[in-house]
Parts: sequence; structure tokens; C-alpha cells
Amino acid sequence: MTDEYIKREYDPILPKKDEWPVVKLSKSRKEFVQQVAKASKDRIVKITGDSVEILKEELETTLYREKLRMKQNPWVVDPDDEADFWKKVKSALVHLSAENNASESQQKAKYQEILERITDRYADEIAGNFKHSHYKLTRGIVTTGFSRLLNAARVKGIRSFFSKQYTLQDKIQIIGETDQLRDLASQGTIVMVPTHFSNLDSILIGWTISTLGLPPFIYGAGLNLFNIQIFAYFMNALGAYKVDRRKKNLPYLETLKTYSSEAIQFGCHSLFFPGGTRSRSGIIESRLKLGLLSTAIEAQRANYQKGIEGISGKIFIVPVTINYHFVLEAPGLIKDYLSLTGQERYYKESDEFSTSYKISKFLFKFFTKGSDISVSIGKAMDIMGNYVDEAGHSLDKYGRVIDCREYFLTNGVVTENHQREEEYTNKLGRRIVEEFHRINRVFSSHLVAFTAFQMIKKEHKKLDLFNLLRLPEEDIAIPYEDFKSTCQMVLDRIKELKAEGKVHMAPHLNQDMDTIIAHGLDNVGMYHAKRPLIRNADGAVITEDMSLLYYYHNRLDGYDLEKLFI
Repeated sequence: MTDEYIKREYDPILPKKDEWPVVKLSKSRKEFVQQVAKASKDRIVKITGDSVEILKEELETTLYREKLRMKQNPWVVDPDDEADFWKKVKSALVHLSAENNASESQQKAKYQEILERITDRYADEIAGNFKHSHYKLTRGIVTTGFSRLLNAARVKGIRSFFSKQYTLQDKIQIIGETDQLRDLASQGTIVMVPTHFSNLDSILIGWTISTLGLPPFIYGAGLNLFNIQIFAYFMNALGAYKVDRRKKNLPYLETLKTYSSEAIQFGCHSLFFPGGTRSRSGIIESRLKLGLLSTAIEAQRANYQKGIEGISGKIFIVPVTINYHFVLEAPGLIKDYLSLTGQERYYKESDEFSTSYKISKFLFKFFTKGSDISVSIGKAMDIMGNYVDEAGHSLDKYGRVIDCREYFLTNGVVTENHQREEEYTNKLGRRIVEEFHRINRVFSSHLVAFTAFQMIKKEHKKLDLFNLLRLPEEDIAIPYEDFKSTCQMVLDRIKELKAEGKVHMAPHLNQDMDTIIAHGLDNVGMYHAKRPLIRNADGAVITEDMSLLYYYHNRLDGYDLEKLFI
């Protein structure tokens, strides 16, 4: 991966919108929803072992949980006929239970009919409502708005807001395997899997996809975001399908997974945040949510079963890391993490993205500061985690071409094997975590935060994490020269890791150490009320918030750098 970032917007790989898979899907939405509903029903029947009693129990459990959800946690976005629908489901189940003269096959058919009504409703709720005109408008708003904020910050004078002197590519640096991603997206199907640290991630990834000339991706967005009308507009415009995290019942979860799998088979490029939610600790995700990830493997097997071979039927996994100097939500996220880890309640910070004012305030601050971010595109892999070449061929660790179809064979025939595919999903999850660390781009802010926290930790060896975080800030001061020499030691090791292909570095880390430290201190947590690191009047390095320092330090967790401090 080169340190060079793209400085222009690519031409689209599919110039005509009618060629976009997401547009084709939206035009056949009704038929696709019906297909998903029926496939979901069949999956659930298979899971229940074709047993009338087990299916009945699942339906009754679903009804109970849905009634509880409507009572205890209703949302504005919930359909008006919600209560009426589930009342009819209850009536049908009660009526069916009272039938004494129906044969087992008749009961089975009627329970499956109720199930399909439920999966049909879920599939219609989940399905996106993509409109090209809305997508085009949204893309223009994001690009123009961000660019004007950027130039307002960096160009002085009355015309600054309309200046085009600076581009978003100067601010948001896209690096890595961009050409390979474009080539493969024009021939096969991409599943992009980014790290997740901030609510800004979705906007940044959407902008990145557009800048690279890729057609819109579909992605799952929390249904709660659709409570706000303007958010609903943007989410639909960006290709989102709806995920209701209140619903944990089997029919809903299977319908959600079926929707994802069928959409990938349809050829829609997809985006998952495999961590499931923002990293509360600031650590790069190491334990992934594998539910939606498994649908990529299922879709690949299904393509082989349909006889779709070659690159047109190939599904490519592309890891992406988003690298920030600071995260707006860091104070609240780390307190959430510590409250769970420490089994004691730290006060819970309000969501910084809960109002339009807070979102606008964040964007203005982000673009009016000198701090940059980078989006690192990793090498494409197949569904087993093998790298692929420019032509989309899977390669083993020796660089030899291998056939992915063979992973799904039983006695020479492509077959479904749930246990086997579960193992493949676990393996793919591990490979994604490895790639997250490999393509992570170390910033000066990461370096200074990691070094400072480890020096404080070494100074207080007898304290556990929670007692360490409670140290009075006024008692912590690191002499600058000690800090400088230790930063150099850590950076030297990072450079060794880079030479080994295990991490990447931002170019600003090639400057002299005094400049690097000054840059890191300026940028880390740059506008939090309490700064993780600053220098005091005597020149010593101090912290105003140990928890925040811990959060930013955690970005370099997973590289064994703490061994330097033993």
C-alpha cells in the first residue's frame, strides 16, 4: 500500500444509472421482496426441522416479543397498522390451535402460511427505497457542503465560502488499493467491511465510494435513524436498508440475513460494519459480528450452485480502515466501555449526534481544524480470506491460483453445509481483523497518546486499569526529554512493523521528533473540553483526562508495542 493518496475524483465505472445493480433492484423491488419473504420462510422451516410444534413455538415467541416491543419501546417510524397486524396473527394462531380435526399436514401448511405473512411484512420493512434522483441530490449536497466548509476554514476573506482552492481529497485522504477495487467492482460483487469509530463513518464511506467512481452500495442502517424525516431521506438516497435492532426473534433475523444474501446474489455491492457498532474503547475491532458477514459466504455458495462461475459470480471482501486524529464521540464511548468493563456506572454521555445542531457543530469544527483523516482501502480477498489478483483469481499463500468453488464441494457437487460455512465465516472474520491491523495508518496523535499512557502505566505498575484512570491529573507530568526519547523508541518499532508489512504510517511521521510531537499534541482530541495531552508551562507533557488518553492510546493496541515498556 502506497502512502500516496488520490487527488482527484474518478470517472464512474458504470456511467449509466440503469446499469447500477441498486437501480435494477429498486425497479424490481416488489418481486425481490416476495422472493426474500419466501426464501426466509423456507429457511425457517428448515431450521425448525419441519416440525409443527417447534414452528408453532417460534411463532408464539415472535408474537409475544413483538407485543412487548410495541408496548415498551414504540418508535415514530413504526407502521400505523402494527398493532392490527399482530392482532390478526394472534387470532390466526388461536384459531389454528383450537382446530382439533385438522391433519398434521394441514396444520403445517397453515402455520407456514402465517410464517410467510410475517416474513413478507419483515422483508418489505427491511427493503430499501433507493431513488437515483435523491442519490444524485444527496451526493451533491455532501460534496458541495463539505468543500465549502473546508475552504471557509482555509481561505481568508469574504469569498472563502465559495472558493474551490482546496478539495475534499486534500482533507480526506483515500489511500490503498483503489485501482484494484475499481477493476473488481466492474466485474464481480464487492462486500466492503470498514472499521467503525464514529457516526461520521457512514458519510465518509459513502463519499469515498462516490469519489472512486463506484456505483452506490447497499448497507444496513438502524431503523431508529428513520425516525427523523431528513435522515430517512438521506438514508434511502444512499441505498440503505433498514435494520431494527429491537427485533431479536428468529423470523426477523433470518429475513434480514436472507435480504442481504439475496441482494449480494443480485449483484449489489454491499457495506457491512463487521464490528456491529462503534468501537467503545477506541481499539480496532478484534471480535466481529458474523451474522451479516456469513451472508457473503452463503451468496458465494449460492452463485456456484446456480452455475455462475468466473469473476461475474465472484464475491470480493474489501477491508477498509478509517483513521482519525480525534473522534467527536470519544468521551461518551470510553465511558460506556469502562462502565461495562468495570461493572460500575460511570456517568453516561449524551449522544453527540442526537440533534441536527450537534451534527452541524461537529462538521464545522471538523472542517475548520487543520486535522486530516485517511481512508485506507485494503487488498481484496475472496470469501475464505485469500488475496485475489487483478483478474479476480484467488491465490494461496504461495501465490498459486486456486478455485474457491472447491470449498463448497461434497462428492464433487456444490452443497449447502451450515457447519462448514460457519467455520468459513469464523476464518474470514479472523482474516478481516488481521487486515484491519495491517492497513491501519498510524498518526502522530496515536503515537503520542500511546507513549504517554504507557509511560504513566509503567510509573504506577501496582495499579490496575481503573485505579490508574483515577489518578489525579495534577500528579501526572512527563518530562519532555524523557517523552521525546520514548516516542522515538516507539516510532522506531512502528517503522520496523511497517517494513514487515504489518502496519502503515502517515507521511508526517517521517519528520523530526519535535515536529511529530507538536503535531500529535495539536491534533489528539483537539477540541474536547478536556484535552488528553498538552504541555504545561514548564514544558512537561500532562493530561487533563486519563480516560480520553486511554481511548486514543488504544488505537495502537494489538501490535505488542507495550512490550517496549516492560
